[in-house]
Amino acid sequence: MKREDYERRTEELLAPITQAGGYEVVDVEYVREGGNRYLRAYVDKPGGITVDDCEAVSRLLSDRLDEEDFIEESYILEVSSPGLGRPLKKEKDYVRNMGELVEIRTFRPIDKQKDFCGVLKAYDADTVTIEEEDGMIRVFERSMIALIRQAVIW
Repeated sequence: MKREDYERRTEELLAPITQAGGYEVVDVEYVREGGNRYLRAYVDKPGGITVDDCEAVSRLLSDRLDEEDFIEESYILEVSSPGLGRPLKKEKDYVRNMGELVEIRTFRPIDKQKDFCGVLKAYDADTVTIEEEDGMIRVFERSMIALIRQAVIW
């Protein structure tokens, strides 16, 4: 199996656990860092997620993963909050952030800059549209976007 298969199967196991607890699956990733493999599940809920929430989901997910046993290598399971400034990856991320402030970093400069910030106004399979603070509307080709995430204002 491939990394994508591990992530997909884990998300399938996680869905009923999170739905029952009132949580949302934000993302699942299977990565190698240093000499270890990590299976990370990012979950959230309205009002934010607590350490106790993460622990409860982790226990239930760990049991299901042990039952299914589809990941051959040893790995470390982590369940956590997606955190501030998480990247927008999936359709539901864009839906959740519609009308919210986002940051966009492009691969190449546009008008001599690579970092943009504005309110997410629209998106489709090919483009993302924001309205900057000065009211300027910018449309970005998705192929030009290196990163798009929630803006974190301090």
